Amino acid sequence: MVEIIAVSFRNSPKSYYFSPGEEQFRTGDRVIVETARGQECGKVCQGNREVSEEEINGTLKPVLRRATQKDLEKVEQNRKKEEEAFQIAKQKIAQHKLKMKLVEVEYAFDGSKILFFFTADGRVDFRELVKDLAGVFRTRIELRQIGVRDEAKLLGGLGICGRPFCCASFLGDFQPVSIKMAKEQALSLNPTKISGTCGRLMCCLKYEQSVYDELIRLTPKVGAMVDTPDGRGRVVEANVLTGNLKVRLEDDPSDTPPKPYHRDEVAPAGKGAPVVRPKPETQETEELNLEAARQQEVSRKSTKAPNGRRNSKGSNGEGEKKQPKQPSKKEGGKKQPAGEKQGKPAQKRSGPPRRRSGGKPKGKRPQGAPKEG
Repeated sequence: MVEIIAVSFRNSPKSYYFSPGEEQFRTGDRVIVETARGQECGKVCQGNREVSEEEINGTLKPVLRRATQKDLEKVEQNRKKEEEAFQIAKQKIAQHKLKMKLVEVEYAFDGSKILFFFTADGRVDFRELVKDLAGVFRTRIELRQIGVRDEAKLLGGLGICGRPFCCASFLGDFQPVSIKMAKEQALSLNPTKISGTCGRLMCCLKYEQSVYDELIRLTPKVGAMVDTPDGRGRVVEANVLTGNLKVRLEDDPSDTPPKPYHRDEVAPAGKGAPVVRPKPETQETEELNLEAARQQEVSRKSTKAPNGRRNSKGSNGEGEKKQPKQPSKKEGGKKQPAGEKQGKPAQKRSGPPRRRSGGKPKGKRPQGAPKEG
C-alpha cells in the first residue's frame, strides 16, 4: 500500500496522485507540486489515504511544499496577466488574419511559459504569430489547438437540462458517443435535442447505454417470431425498459388486435426455450388423472385372451398355431443335402467333385454324397 493525496488544477474535475511525504493534508489545502508543465499550484481534493500500487500509473511525484500566502498572491498576479495576454493575442491574430478562435490563456506558476489554447476548422500556420507574441512577453510561448468539446470544458456553462456542463463539473475524460445510442434509447433524432452546447452529441447518452444493451439483448425485436402461451406470433411493438410486448398471433384474423405479453412470457420461435403456460385448476387436474387411469385399465383388459393369457401381436383371440419343431443335429437329424431343394429329391452327381483354381476343394464333403472309387 502507498500513501497518496489527490490534487486538481484550475477547477478541473480531473485529479492526479502525488506523494504527501510525512505531512498530513486535508481537502481544500493548496499545495505546490512538480508537473510536466513545471511547478503548479493545485488544490487538494482528497486527503491522505492509502491505495494499492496497481492503481498508480507511472512514478509518483512528491509534493514540494504547502502553498504559502506569497504563493497565493503570485497565483492572483498570474490571473491578471492572463487577461492582458488574452487581449494582446486577439489583436495579433486579427493583424495576421488567421482563421482561429482564441479560447483561453494560462500562465505557468513560475512564469516560465505561457499557453494559448485556440480552436480552428483546419491546420493553421501560426509561426509568425508565435514570433510576435514572444517579442511582446519575452518568455516561452506555446499554442495548442483544441476541439469544441475541450472548449466547452474550459469555458463551462449550463446545458439544456439546466445543470452545469458534465465535462466542466465531474467528467474526467470524454467518452465516445454515437448516434446509435440515441436510436437504441428511442430518443428523438432531432440534432437540437440530442446535441450539447458544443454542437456534439451529449455526453449523458453514455450513462445508461450499458443498461440498454442488456435489455435489448433480452427483449425480442419488432418483427421477430416468438412462441407465446397462446401460440406462435409476430412482435409488432416492444418497450425495452418495461419489457412489455404486443404480439399478433398467426391463428388470429387480420382484424384482431395484438395481445399484450411480457418478455419473460415468450421465447424465440424454434429455439426450444421454455414457454410460460397457465397451470390448470385442481379439479381439472383430478379429472384428467381419472380419465388417464380409466383408459389404461381398458387397454390392459383388451389385450388379454379369454383363458387369461396375453395374445401375441396381431392375434384374434384363439392364439397362433405353433409350427412343428425340426429335429436338431444332436437328436439324430440329418442335414439337408447340398443338392436337395425344398420339395425336390437331391440329385447325385457323377465324377470327381469340382475343384477351384487352387486345386483343392473348399469345405467338407456333404453327407450322403457317394465316395470316390
